[in-house]
Amino acid sequence: MTVPPQRLPYIEPGAIVDPAMRAEFERAAREGAPRPESHAIRAHVPAVFWSFANAWNDTFVNGVCDHALKELCRLYVSQAVNCNYCGNQRSLKAQAQGLVEDDVRDLLEFEKSSRFDPRQKAALRLAEAMTWGLESSDELWSGLHTHLSVQQIVELGFFIGLTMGQQRWNRLLNLQHGSFMGGRTGGLAPAAAKKSF
Repeated sequence: MTVPPQRLPYIEPGAIVDPAMRAEFERAAREGAPRPESHAIRAHVPAVFWSFANAWNDTFVNGVCDHALKELCRLYVSQAVNCNYCGNQRSLKAQAQGLVEDDVRDLLEFEKSSRFDPRQKAALRLAEAMTWGLESSDELWSGLHTHLSVQQIVELGFFIGLTMGQQRWNRLLNLQHGSFMGGRTGGLAPAAAKKSF
């Protein structure tokens, strides 16, 4: 199978002179989600790099809603928008909180799956509604308000929007794992880690 060409170049590694930016690249290579390849595109414009990195760290890595729930929503979006680059990333923090590969396999059929509790299904319904442009329904909002605080809903909605936009962008760029800071498998799905390196 021919790999499609990458549409934008990475920043030259030697151009990353800001120690804080280097540290963020190292974190991405070690922990994944996001991986360093997508950072290497954003780094062409430091304001874009930091805008994304700060929003990501504030609303995904940290924040008011539990991390594993946000990771489920991120992975749902990646499957729905067909971003294999993003879909083959895993958050090590979410794995430590109990997220397993069997959960990922059931995401697009989450309503039928017994793997997800009512809180997870409420969050996944929000990801589904945002991803597919579904109508705002009383059922959707009732489930969200039953299982999440207003602050958690706001953070989750913002994060889903952030990751959905980036995943659509990354898919168009044709990014490939291991093509920047090669040999680093932090945060890759098991099958992707075996295949990429």
